This record gives sequence, structure tokens and C-alpha cells, in this order.
Amino acid sequence: MSNQAKLYTPVPGKTYSLFAEGDDSEHYYDAIKRLADVFLQRCPGEKKLLNLIRKAEKKTFLSRRQTTEAERQTLRFMRETLRQSLSIYTRKVANHLQSLSPAQRMDSTLITTEEQYHLYMLEIELVNRIYREEFQRAAYKFALLAHCLRDFRPECRAEKGDIEEVCQGCTEDCLIRLGSVLLKKYGIKPYISVERDQEKLFRRLKQEHPSIGALGIACIPELALGMRLCLRLGIPAVGLPLNANRCARWMGQAHETSFNLEKLEELLT
Repeated sequence: MSNQAKLYTPVPGKTYSLFAEGDDSEHYYDAIKRLADVFLQRCPGEKKLLNLIRKAEKKTFLSRRQTTEAERQTLRFMRETLRQSLSIYTRKVANHLQSLSPAQRMDSTLITTEEQYHLYMLEIELVNRIYREEFQRAAYKFALLAHCLRDFRPECRAEKGDIEEVCQGCTEDCLIRLGSVLLKKYGIKPYISVERDQEKLFRRLKQEHPSIGALGIACIPELALGMRLCLRLGIPAVGLPLNANRCARWMGQAHETSFNLEKLEELLT
């Protein structure tokens, strides 16, 4: 890997940054792994805990009635523990929410609360644990990398591929190029994510490739929701969050961001 210092330079995000405790995101990954282990002691079984997390965001009368007292106690413990452990990564969420215009408040991703960020972080960790082996066994595996990972210095030469844009490797230390090289090493087809209608894309790919797996690299809310979409369509999914959310959707104009390349390889092996 070339110029590692550049790749992992701490950057602020609009709402979150995984660099909160140092020059890389290693502390974050250690923290989310430890937290998942703690919660699994109270709620054994990754799928059971995942279902409980998703139940936590439903605030309807019916969902409350369907939650047992033991589950409510676990959820209270989980919310408070996540807040204490992960708030250092989500310090800007409150200011972001206050700054939103009425039109922006119609965007369900932009209005993600700090608590939901923490639940998404845990959800991503659990989904990776549950579906990693099934993903690896798939005959056809593809990856969607966030477009804000491009090197912004030159004009990107990515070209339209069979489903999404494909990196042409024009810059040595561009994270899309480095990620694409690594993904190809493990038999995964890498693409730059630009298509907005992902459900239509995933349905087509599932029809064309019955044995299929998906990998995403995106900001935390979009990654969690994208993984949910894949699983709903019968596509085993894994993913890695961006180190910070810095694209035009969040900041008005695009800013280069990064992801932990070492953690990506750990996920693939």
C-alpha cells in the first residue's frame, strides 16, 4: 500500500467520524466488536440480537406490546451503553439535525438521529458476522464503493461497466483503485456506486445470478439500509462504513473520504 499516511489522515464528517480516538479507525472497530460481544451475553445469538435492534427503532403501540419486559430492559441497557461508548464518533449529529431545512427534513437518511447511528453501527457489525460465510460462498460476488472515495485531484477516468461505473486505475493511491485491486484478489467484482435505484439493480442481479453476494462501502446510514435491502431480496450482504460522511448529499459539495483498507481485507478472509 502506498502513501498510507495520506489514506488514513483523520477527516471530519458532517455527522460522524471514525477517527475520534486517533489517526486511524482501529479504535472504532475494536469498540464495536467489544460492544457486540457484550450484548450477545445478554441476548445470545446474532440473529436474535439483530432482530431486537431492528425492533428498537419501531415506536408503534403494536411493537411495544410485542416486546417483552426482558427485551425492554436489554434495549435500555443497549441504548445507554452504545451512547456512552459511541457518542465520541457522532458528536456532530445534533448540530447537523438543527441545521436542516424543511425540504432536507423530508430525506429519511439526512434526519438519522444519533441513537439510530449507534444502532446502525451495531447492526452492520452483526450482519457481517451472520452473513460473511454465506457471502464468501456465493458464486457471483460484487461490491459497490461510494463515489466519494475517488481521488479528487485528477479527472476521474472511470468508465461505465456492465452494471455500474468501473475504476480504470488512473491514480496510484486512489482508494477506489486500491479497494478494487483488493476485491478482485478475492474474486469480487468492484464497481463505483452511482445508481440511485439500487432495488431495481439488485433485483436484476439476483435474477441473473441466483448464487450472489453483495459488499458495500458507504456512509453508515446508507450502508445499513443497503444491507437491509439486499437481505430482504435474498442477497447475503456484508459491508464496511466510510471513515466519515463527506459527500455532496451531506455537505453541499463533495469532499474526499476514506475507509479502512485493512479491515476490508479482514472481512474478506
